[in-house]
Order: sequence, then structure tokens, then C-alpha cells
Amino acid sequence: MVRNSSVPAVKPPVEPMLAKLADELPTGSFLYEPKWDGFRAIVFRDQTDVYVQSRDSRPLDRYFPELHETLLDRLPRNCVVDGEIVIATERGLDFDALQLRLHPAASRVQKLAKETPSSFIAFDLLAAAGRNLMDKEQAVRRAALEKLLGAVEAPVYVTPVTRDRAIAVDWLTRF
Repeated sequence: MVRNSSVPAVKPPVEPMLAKLADELPTGSFLYEPKWDGFRAIVFRDQTDVYVQSRDSRPLDRYFPELHETLLDRLPRNCVVDGEIVIATERGLDFDALQLRLHPAASRVQKLAKETPSSFIAFDLLAAAGRNLMDKEQAVRRAALEKLLGAVEAPVYVTPVTRDRAIAVDWLTRF
């Protein structure tokens, strides 16, 4: 895909926000959010198309064809959204089903896309209306994400956040 010039060429920050192993949740003034068991994905939505890549810039589009039209339809033009691709089943999130998607045969990918469709959970807004937001504080980007995608419909979601540590501890034990 050729990116429209109205979408900034945003690359993952030098030190992207990554989950870090810890024995317990930190205390203080934090925005807590669940840790999703999926593939980290950055979605570029320009005027006419969508491009999905991993945080290390590998293309993911071909492995999740069911997301292409959905993201094209549900994301506003000229934005870049950071999030997670997940597969939810009756038993919860299924990382094994997600890994099966990394198959070389397009026919196999298409079959799995129908059998176990994926979802996209947005957790950060890197650009909107063609403006790079990466130099903004995370709370500012979060507010912009909620405004931009507040009414988005499944299978695209905005991850919940809380400042309440007790809720975060509950998420950690449940998810």
C-alpha cells in the first residue's frame, strides 16, 4: 500500500510501550489497562486503505483478512492506532489460534479467518487527522483515542482503563 501523505509516517517509538514483568502492580497515579494476549499491531488508516503491521514493522494484513474491511469501515481516515489483534473464543482469548494464522498458505489463512475471526483492541492513538501525536502525553492520546473511537463497533474495541488499582488487580487475575 502507498500511504497517503495526509497520514504521517509514524514508526514505533524507539522505546515502545511494552508490558513489563513485575511481581505486583505499581501504586501511584497510573492509567491501568488489561494486558491482552494477542499480537501487537499498528494500524495505518489513510484516505483509501488500511495497512496493518507488527511493532517491528512486519506486515500483518495477509494473516487477518477479515480485519481489513472492518478496519477500513470503522476507523476514521488519516489515523494511526496502536493495539492488539486477538481471537476470542468461548474459553477466552486463544493465543494458539492466533499463532495458527501465521501460515504461508493463503487458503489456510482464509479458512481460519472464517472459523476463528479476529478482533482489534485499540489502546493508543499515534496520529489523528494527519497529525503525529507521539510527542503528547499518554493521557492526552488516550482522551483523543476515546473521542475518535468512542462509538466504534465490534470487532474493533477500545481497551478499558482505570485509575483504580483494585479494578486493575481484578483485571490481572481475570485476564
